[in-house]
Amino acid sequence: MDDAVAVVLDNGAYTAKVGLATQDEPFLIPNCTMKAKAERRRIFVGNQIDECRDASSLFYQLPFQKGYLMDWEIERIVWDHIFSADGTGILLEDRPIIITEPMLNFPQIQEAMVEILFEDYHCSGVHKTTTAELAAYNYAAESEETPINSLNCIVVDVGYSFTHVVPFVKGKIVMKGVRRMDIGGKSLTNHMKELISYRQLNMMDETYVVNQIKEDVCFVSQNFDMDMKASKQKIGLVEYVLPDFTTVKRGYIRGGEAKKGENGNEIDEDDKQILKLCNERFTVPELLFTPIDVGIKQVGIPETIIDSLNSCPEVMHCEMLENIIVIGGSSNFKNFVPRLKKDLRALATDDLEVSLIFPDDSTSYGWYGGKELANSGDLNMYLLTREEYEETGYTPNRKRKDN
Repeated sequence: MDDAVAVVLDNGAYTAKVGLATQDEPFLIPNCTMKAKAERRRIFVGNQIDECRDASSLFYQLPFQKGYLMDWEIERIVWDHIFSADGTGILLEDRPIIITEPMLNFPQIQEAMVEILFEDYHCSGVHKTTTAELAAYNYAAESEETPINSLNCIVVDVGYSFTHVVPFVKGKIVMKGVRRMDIGGKSLTNHMKELISYRQLNMMDETYVVNQIKEDVCFVSQNFDMDMKASKQKIGLVEYVLPDFTTVKRGYIRGGEAKKGENGNEIDEDDKQILKLCNERFTVPELLFTPIDVGIKQVGIPETIIDSLNSCPEVMHCEMLENIIVIGGSSNFKNFVPRLKKDLRALATDDLEVSLIFPDDSTSYGWYGGKELANSGDLNMYLLTREEYEETGYTPNRKRKDN
């Protein structure tokens, strides 16, 4: 293995996407440590959660708080697992790394990240960037006709803690146009916990299970009023079989073919706890479009995109609306993109086209952009090498090198 191959780490608040630039696809590692009620003495790191016998009342310890990396002790545990033979098998020592950080990150956090990567993991160089920048780079690389330095687009990153709208003009971020919504996958999961706990079964301590329920049953409404009326007639009602972590490790929607449990035998669903979910399926993702419903005094994603667009030169609006790149794990709800396009079409002027680009793998799209950058030969222009760090230290807002 070539020791000079760069490591790409899209260090998301919920999932870390990591791999060598030569890999076809990244490893997806939960960016947290976990403790289970059944095994209180053991800390589960990353994918070790698959070894947990009973994931009920799973307790998360997250290094990110309100979208920013605040608990370095937990992050080190996760990174120690990632950069080890027992984790991903990727060793960071003497390799350059491309690593993402949140938009508008605090300088103190940036400095601490660089220091830890050099001092604790002995990498040969660091390039800090954002997922939005890597997504734009990847989009430009895929288009082949539009180089990154002439790309006009808007990246919508629907993440775990925040949703960011990031406009690009000629390949550079328009900082005055960057918008952040204080809602993401975490808010949706918490809201679903409250709805289920109030209406049926106390699941306030079951973040892990409720997050799976959200992923399995939720969708974005195309016509909210119509779906609400239908839900009163129980149209769209599903029955969700909860896991018992003995025969059923992950819950599922009841119906269709008979399911087999961990022991290989057919599951007796009459013996399981069942949730009946109807309007919860679409009212939870609706928060991305109407965050005021849970007291967040902000407009939804469509209005945020238009507000961001209006901060950019008007001459660029046409091309930017035709290149709206939607990424992030919380954009994977069924009907999310058609609803977003419909709402944007209603807000944009009639003479402008609206086109959304939704990648096949929206969760890891930024990581693939990092891979493209690492393999392009341009990485050295951005890299802070170990020698430069030892000589001058780290300074925020560092300019790229003129090679």
